[in-house]
This record gives sequence, structure tokens and C-alpha cells, in this order.
Amino acid sequence: MSTATTEAKPAATEPNADRLTIETPQTGLVTPPAPSAAEARAGKEDTSLPPVPFLGLPTFQQDSNGAKEERTALTLREIRRDNRVRVYIAKGNEQMQAIGYTEHGHRHAGIVATIARSILTSLGHGERTAELAAIAGYLHDIGCVVNRRGHVEAGALISFSILSDLRMEPLEIAEIVGAVGNHEEPDGVPINPVAAAVIIADKSDVHYSRVQNTSPQDYDIHDRVNGSVKKSFLRVDPETKRIRLELEIDIGIASVMEYFEIFITRMALCRKAAAKLGCTYLVSINGHDV
Repeated sequence: MSTATTEAKPAATEPNADRLTIETPQTGLVTPPAPSAAEARAGKEDTSLPPVPFLGLPTFQQDSNGAKEERTALTLREIRRDNRVRVYIAKGNEQMQAIGYTEHGHRHAGIVATIARSILTSLGHGERTAELAAIAGYLHDIGCVVNRRGHVEAGALISFSILSDLRMEPLEIAEIVGAVGNHEEPDGVPINPVAAAVIIADKSDVHYSRVQNTSPQDYDIHDRVNGSVKKSFLRVDPETKRIRLELEIDIGIASVMEYFEIFITRMALCRKAAAKLGCTYLVSINGHDV
């Protein structure tokens, strides 16, 4: 994925060749709105782009000559080192533990980041796109520091603020906050490959190590289902275009039916995400596709 917005240039083939266009990898050529009739009559059409002031927002600055400011591409390593990210994810998981939820801390964040990157790399997506998926995967549950309810929206806004402060390119911020804001059912939508990879990675982290309840007699169905999974592996086959979640379950702790009782909506979202990546999604339990 390109991380630079190209400089504005005239579109010589357009009817209004004196007007400017802006070209980006995502949208192609975009022509700014024409002036109003009153402005046109007054001859006030301006064919130059003014310098963009820095207001703490994810935009780019221009110097007096219109040159675009260069930015360093952020990586997951730098995101993980940010103190806000470290604190917010840790405190968010404290909330999840307090209300009886499975682990949503740095362990889960790291696993989702790794799997999301691996999905896109395996399917031939660019290195930078895979890195954005890793960053989005690490940040996807950061909104739990506010509340479990609405954590996707809160997480997108928190991510927006942090990434803006770190001077990330706005096109990349848009990819990441869109993925964070769409990772949860029932309203999440795999709007792009980054979001699709985060969805699948998030729902693939089913494992006994996520159980935070220390009292087995107080386990709810989520604790039992996660506690029953002794091994989980996401297999991505670029040749057959199949993404398969392979689970080994101790049916003495939770039944296959209990797994589907709480995961059916998640699996439906994973199927949509896989389709966005041009793949089919399968689940295998104890060696059998279900």
C-alpha cells in the first residue's frame, strides 16, 4: 500500500483543464467541486491549493512551496511501545476480568496482530498492508478501557487520537480505524482486506489460556468453551483459497453444540471476511469439518 498522497496536478484531458485534481491510490483522480455560480461570475475560481495548516489532525503539512511533508511509516513495534497503548489495553483487560470476560489484554492483542499479518502475507498482499492489519489487530480491543458495550466505536476513536499524535499518514489511519470499528458482530463489516484479516484473527483466538476466571465451578458458557479448547490453529491455503480454523476440544468440558451456541454469529462474520479476501472459511473440530 502506498503511504504517500501524490501532489495535486492538472488533469489535461478534463474539460476544465485549469482546475486541479488530486490522485490517491484508493480513489484515483478526484476533481474538487466546481465553484458556485456566484463565484464563477465574479471570477473567483482559485486554481491553487493553499497550504494545509497543522491542527493536530491526521493531515499533511505543506511548506511555502507546496512540498509535502515526509512521514516515517509507523510499525507495530512502535505502536506497542507507546505508553498509552500499553496502559489502555492493560486497564481494559482489568475491566473485562472484573465483569467475568475472557482475556482481552496484551496476549490477545499480540496474537490477533500476528495472525492478521500472516493472513494477508499468505494471500499475497503487500508488506505494508499486512503491517497495517497487524497494527489494527493490536489496537482492536483498546476501547475496552471505556466499556465493553460500544468498545468498537471507542476503540476506533482512541486509535485515531493515538495514531494522529504519532503522525501516521491519514490514509493509513483511515484503514486502521475502519478495521477497529468493524471487528465485532453483529454490526461489523469486512470493508477492506485489513478489516477482514482482523475479524478472522480475532475470532480465531479461542483457547483455554484466555480464561481469567480462577473458579471452575463459576464458569459460564464462554469460560467452558474457551477452557475446552486445548489447541487452535488457523490454516490459510493460498492455492485452494481456504481459511480453516482447526480446534482440538475436550468435549468433557464443553460440547461442540455449546461452541456453536456462542460462536455461530462469529463464524458467519468470518465467512463474510474470508469472502472479502477471495476465500472460503471452514471450522474443523477434532479433525472433522463442521
